[in-house]
Amino acid sequence: MENKTQYAILGILSIASGSGYDIKKYCDTVISNIWNENFGHIYPVLNAMLREGLIDRKDDNVATRKKEYAITDKGKEVFLNWLVEPTQYKPVRSEFMLKFLFSSNLPKEGIIKVLNDYKKRHELKLEEFRKMEKYINQEKKEILPEREIYLGATLRYGILSSEAVIMWCDEVIHTFESLTS
Repeated sequence: MENKTQYAILGILSIASGSGYDIKKYCDTVISNIWNENFGHIYPVLNAMLREGLIDRKDDNVATRKKEYAITDKGKEVFLNWLVEPTQYKPVRSEFMLKFLFSSNLPKEGIIKVLNDYKKRHELKLEEFRKMEKYINQEKKEILPEREIYLGATLRYGILSSEAVIMWCDEVIHTFESLTS
């Protein structure tokens, strides 16, 4: 099975070189609505990518022990080839939806509580997306114009997805509330 983490890292490094910490920070802020990574996974992938010649270390900052990585020509080629490959379909695995599907064993009030909790999580995520959107709009001067459309489009995907989940929750909660006990 192909490791998709390397493509996330190559994509980040194609924008700017950075340390493992910088890569993780980008994952947690800019692409958190579409991709997540943890430090425990990033560093072994960085080491493998170094061995494969996809990235290089720039300068080892001895004072901070910070290792900065940059994409190589080979890494750019691999990354660009991956970008044009067809995306593999992966079936959705939602623990929430699996639980909901079998929730007929719960009382109506329990189901409504579960739905309200799920809705609240997505409302909080929507707030994060709105803050991100506001930040991006305020910091446009720092974002390269050719990157702005991509950031905006992926952020919009997160916003619309969260809004859809919230609307779905409202509809289903309403359905359960209208049921007679």
